[in-house]
Amino acid sequence: MRKALLALSLIALLSPLAAPAETRLPESAAEISLSFAPVVRSAAPAVVNIYATRVVEQRVSPFAADPFFDQLFRDFGRRQPRVQNSLGSGVIVSGDGIVVSNYHVVGQADAIRVVLNDRREYEAEVMLADEDSDLAVLKLEDARDLPHLGLRDSDGVEVGELVLAIGNPFGVGQTVSQGIVSGLARSGLSIDGGRGYFIQTDAAINPGNSGGALVDTAGRLVGINTAILTQSGGSNGIGFAIPANLVRSFLAQAEAGEARFQRPWAGVNGQAVDAGMAEAMGLERPEGVVLTELDPESPFRAAGLRAGDVVVALEGLRTDSPQEVIFRLSSLGIGARASVTYLRDGETREAEIALVVAPDKPPRETVTLRETVLAGLTVERLNPAVRAELNLPLTLEGVVVRASEATAARTGLRPGDILLEINGRRIERPRDVERAAQERVRWWQIDVLRDGKPLRLRFRL
Repeated sequence: MRKALLALSLIALLSPLAAPAETRLPESAAEISLSFAPVVRSAAPAVVNIYATRVVEQRVSPFAADPFFDQLFRDFGRRQPRVQNSLGSGVIVSGDGIVVSNYHVVGQADAIRVVLNDRREYEAEVMLADEDSDLAVLKLEDARDLPHLGLRDSDGVEVGELVLAIGNPFGVGQTVSQGIVSGLARSGLSIDGGRGYFIQTDAAINPGNSGGALVDTAGRLVGINTAILTQSGGSNGIGFAIPANLVRSFLAQAEAGEARFQRPWAGVNGQAVDAGMAEAMGLERPEGVVLTELDPESPFRAAGLRAGDVVVALEGLRTDSPQEVIFRLSSLGIGARASVTYLRDGETREAEIALVVAPDKPPRETVTLRETVLAGLTVERLNPAVRAELNLPLTLEGVVVRASEATAARTGLRPGDILLEINGRRIERPRDVERAAQERVRWWQIDVLRDGKPLRLRFRL
């Protein structure tokens, strides 16, 4: 027995040292059930903390503590600069320091500092940002060979898949929470004015997680965590992420040097088909988006579609809401062509559309007024490009307020107002505003359309 033990000891001593276990991602359901540590070890270094600062002008009033007098003297008091700080997360998507985050984290920041998981710090600049999509692309200064995540095709994500949310909630430090994909194609939500299109997850997401990563069990980026539905301010298990396919389109435009995100223009209005509409239209089931209006320049009209047609798919992928149509177009990008599947009189048809930006014609004729009663007012003529930029109805014509500053701001005019009349003079072109502003009268009356409702502004010089 002693000889046997001695022999085994000699074999152990003479054998080469055992190599450390190789770090790898789990390859089976059994391995996943044991631990998410390999996934976190792979993905977490690519998720960063973002500290953004912004300097704003704030009015300092002696009546600030009194609600009544503060409203009465709202323009009284001096202004002084104030620093606003915001905290969020981001995801490194390339080794040379390209980071994706949310617009509401960095979009209006004056200075951005990015801190990696290993405590390295970088200054960053915004390459491309879009408030409607709530996405921003950053470039880290003098960065190279950084850990980064690959993007998954988010159209292949299924409800029930395991996912991890990685970010910096409440500023406590990098945190990982686990859950499943609990819903797809979420749109029309109050969190973004009903414009977005999200992946829903029950992985815990809290303030500070914004801009962080939602990854699958292979460590691939599924989406960018952006919002939660909550009444308390904490996570209730209903979180939303921007799909990776839209992120991919953003990255392509940022790398191409675009200053602002170019979204393909549909030039249509439509609504989701519900059960009642499906029955009235003779459809087997509610599906798709029925077109109600088409701009004369719309690529859908150019492809042969007309009002009453029901768009059910783009590039073979379902479109059951207007937001889903916009998402599909945005993911495909400018310059491509897309196949459209639609229903007309119960018959399935196919067409191909060109993905183009909204045409900037007729010319917008931008006019900025100076040294008049409406000094600081910038107006433009409505055309497809202007309507798309301001999310205005397709049929709206006339002149829109793009900026209202200085004297003009005190009249009550706001960006987005449609000017109808000034002192009884009908406004059809920007030059009409210029002429009306030259009038020498004491009492002024301006009729506008604001949020679809007529409004009359009156003031005296």
